[in-house]
Amino acid sequence: TATAIMTTDTKPKLAYEECKIGNKLVKISGIAKGSGMIAPNMATMLSFIFTDANIPSVFLKAILRKVATTTFNSITVDGDTSTNDMVVIFATGKAKNSKIYNILDPKLQDFEKALHRLALNLSKQIVVDGEGAKKFITIKIIGARSTTMAKNIGFSIANSPLFKTAIAGEDPNWGRIVMAIGKSGENIIPNKMQIKIGDYLVAEQNKTAKDYKESDIKEYMKWDAINIEVNLNIGNAFHTVYTCDFTNDYIDINADYRN
Repeated sequence: TATAIMTTDTKPKLAYEECKIGNKLVKISGIAKGSGMIAPNMATMLSFIFTDANIPSVFLKAILRKVATTTFNSITVDGDTSTNDMVVIFATGKAKNSKIYNILDPKLQDFEKALHRLALNLSKQIVVDGEGAKKFITIKIIGARSTTMAKNIGFSIANSPLFKTAIAGEDPNWGRIVMAIGKSGENIIPNKMQIKIGDYLVAEQNKTAKDYKESDIKEYMKWDAINIEVNLNIGNAFHTVYTCDFTNDYIDINADYRN
């Protein structure tokens, strides 16, 4: 069960979706665990997904691998990984949908979308339950030259202790976002970059935005969910990373866990 696999988790993580393959209703259920040591390549997390769909295992594996790229492999709590990590999917075939002979079969499109919704739901639950976390952070990188570039920059921000502690302190210090972008090693053009915190444009053309009003942004920083958007304005690629803040509770959990 979802509770049996919990470690430092504070709550069980479950998700459910339905879709159709042809004219047959297909069900997908999933559970997951994870709270600390969470970073790409799944880290200290386990996820078990079950479906009654009749889909060959080779196609299921390919779909799950694709889905994991923008879900389980796009989250980070603290940037640390572990040998104990996996996500698996089991299919019973009991839905008795028509047979699938090609992974490009249009009948698989709804299944892939439903699986993505379920995986993203579970992934976000892991981040929300991050050790000591108080705020859920979505970091969207757009206008990149490649998806790899967008992903690298997104994770550079998401794994920055200075950025994460600023969010915990409800401090709209966009300089820490710029710092994290710089340390990513990606070749950007600073004069083209725009940074938003929520709906507020905070920086553009390598300086503070013209209409920047810190009092408004400080009010936004009190929210439980914070959105960061970086537009590099040098391409059309994008990627979204999900993370949480660093609080004193994270230190307490990881300093005292053996006492």
